[in-house]
Amino acid sequence: MLDDRKSAILRAVVQQYIETAQPVGSSSVSAREDVGVSSATVRNEMTQLEREGYIVQPHTSAGRVPTEKGYRFFVDSLKGPGPLSPSNVRLVKEFFATTHGELERMLAETSRLLSDVTGTAAVVVGEPPEVTTIKSVQLVDLSSRTVLAVAVMSNGTILKRTVEAPEDVTPDTLAEAQESLAEAIVGATLQQLHNTELDPKVPQADLAGAALRVLREAAESEGHQVFVDGRARIAGSFDARETVEGVLGILEQQYVVVSLLKELVEGGLAVSIGSESGLAPLAECSLVVAPYEAAGEPAGAIAVLGPTRMNYQETLSAVAVVSQRLSRLLSEG
Repeated sequence: MLDDRKSAILRAVVQQYIETAQPVGSSSVSAREDVGVSSATVRNEMTQLEREGYIVQPHTSAGRVPTEKGYRFFVDSLKGPGPLSPSNVRLVKEFFATTHGELERMLAETSRLLSDVTGTAAVVVGEPPEVTTIKSVQLVDLSSRTVLAVAVMSNGTILKRTVEAPEDVTPDTLAEAQESLAEAIVGATLQQLHNTELDPKVPQADLAGAALRVLREAAESEGHQVFVDGRARIAGSFDARETVEGVLGILEQQYVVVSLLKELVEGGLAVSIGSESGLAPLAECSLVVAPYEAAGEPAGAIAVLGPTRMNYQETLSAVAVVSQRLSRLLSEG
């Protein structure tokens, strides 16, 4: 726990770094009304905050910048989402007063709205529109150790993923694994597939289990509608080419996006900072996520992806408001 003075100084460092993207010095912090102590006192407290891992000095004689721990403290100290800026209030109001038509179009336009409001990347994910079941399953040998797992759904959709076997696969082992897999999942819905486990005693349980895992991955994203806007905006937030490529690469992986948002959104409006996402390419990014509903039932999630120095207060406000307005629109038809 930080005392009031350290908390105020840390919040000032984070806020100023968000605003300027420049290392923050003690003199600029002491000049803030919410701090109210001398530069010397600020320097001493910043040294202590650095020791405790909340801020870091990029190089000698430079000011400080927040660490992931510092951002987490700052976000946790916010008293929920505040009001949107007047210009963003107008954008959101005009959008929901005029948007209509097919669900797919509305969700795509909502991702564009969120990107415009926050100035970075936005994602909208819709739940699968209908419940489908697995009609048949097949394992096809592509090479001696590479197998293609294929599941045909009752609505005609096909799930497929490759599996790398630990040893050479013969026609007999392939047939046995396919039979074991079919007995376990044919007739199951996509939701049931997620909780299905194979009995380790069934024939070729290792291969059948590996096929089940990759089909489960495919099912996670199958049917979800994923709309991403603002790729160029998030790319412009980073200097390092490898960082940009990594972030954009994640946004192209529908399964990863759906799985991440589904995990984060379980607690309602949430913020994931840096490594908290569990994805290395997003180590310099933060995600603000919220669920939305239709007639009281979960309908999907919306999210904003930006650099860790994003404007958290405004982004939280935007995501919360858009989530509420989208839920109301979908519920009222």
